[in-house]
Amino acid sequence: MSGYQIDFSIDPLVHFERLLSEALSHSILEYNAMSLATVDENGQPNVRIVYYKGLVRGGLSFYTNYQGQKGRELEQSKKVCVNFYWPQWNTQIRIQGEVEKLKREESEAYFKTRPRLSQVGAWTSHQSDPIQSFDEFKLKLQEKERSFVGQEIPCPPHWGGYMIKPSSFEFWFGREGRLHERYVYEKIGSKWKTYLRSP
Repeated sequence: MSGYQIDFSIDPLVHFERLLSEALSHSILEYNAMSLATVDENGQPNVRIVYYKGLVRGGLSFYTNYQGQKGRELEQSKKVCVNFYWPQWNTQIRIQGEVEKLKREESEAYFKTRPRLSQVGAWTSHQSDPIQSFDEFKLKLQEKERSFVGQEIPCPPHWGGYMIKPSSFEFWFGREGRLHERYVYEKIGSKWKTYLRSP
């Protein structure tokens, strides 16, 4: 993104929201997709795409099954890293921090906005567990769907949101000759330390 300027006097969340808003206004596909990195009990990193769902009390929110692989990993280590990448602009935002679960009422409110099939799926799937076949899973999905006919589907107790409390931001702008511009914010106490990184 050639025209965007990072002013270190501005809070990094303001830059983050401005860039995200720009991506949305330019109809960038999956503009809110972020790679989420966690670590298992053996120190093995795992990364997958999740969807950013807005700021909650200054933290980045996303939703998942608490009993799945990433949920289990987040229980044993709260430290995470997420990365947004928009190849059309050759721009990345990398954010490190720690997670905490959202309030139950926040998860329930968001769950109500999900498509009904996604709601049924949240009740049916034992996320990340092995299955015999996808056909067998679809049969279980249909059975669960029938059990909710004519009623609102409640949020499962094992499903909900997290917020990432940022401890660092890196705003990365790709440049010709790999002479990339890298602007860093690091949280020291209640203040942000700022500096540029070498390409």
